Amino acid sequence: MTSFDVTKPETPWVIFGPREAAEFREQTEALRAAGGRMYEVHARDLTDEAGVLDAFARAVGVPGYFGWNWDALVDCLDDLHEPVTGGVGIVVIVHGADVLLGADHLKVFMMVLCLAADRANTAVDPDGCLRDQPVVIEHFVFLLDDVRAEEFAAGIKDPDLVVSVEGDFLTVALDLDVWRPKAIGRPQVS
Repeated sequence: MTSFDVTKPETPWVIFGPREAAEFREQTEALRAAGGRMYEVHARDLTDEAGVLDAFARAVGVPGYFGWNWDALVDCLDDLHEPVTGGVGIVVIVHGADVLLGADHLKVFMMVLCLAADRANTAVDPDGCLRDQPVVIEHFVFLLDDVRAEEFAAGIKDPDLVVSVEGDFLTVALDLDVWRPKAIGRPQVS
């Protein structure tokens, strides 16, 4: 049993694991059955910032005003509407993710995906105000062919992220104590 479930609006937002993992197939099929959508990209198209922006723009579509930078990608992924999400949510599946091991932009890329997913999966905005759009499930699954997921940990490690290894999987989420220490609905420790 794994601690991640891409059918729910819960962390972790990014999951690395072996391409043949049954957990991925079962969970993505359950999300699809509930009306969610799957989008697929290949990691060979994600080897630099420009490639990431282009691949995600093609996969999920971007508005005409898309700014073609990391912040714009966060905003775009946070603001996906029903035609893209099925009113339920999305999982972006990245095939051949082995090629991203050691990529210079990997940590920033993970931060961007986690920021976008955290916003999409949360009923409050970054200021702690209730959002005027529904929560949509948003996760990113990186399928590995030969590289073990744990090998990515060192390249992603950052004080703003929670990076965990669980068996054959590596998961990534925002450290909410850093990003939303006083968000509405979070219990405060005194």
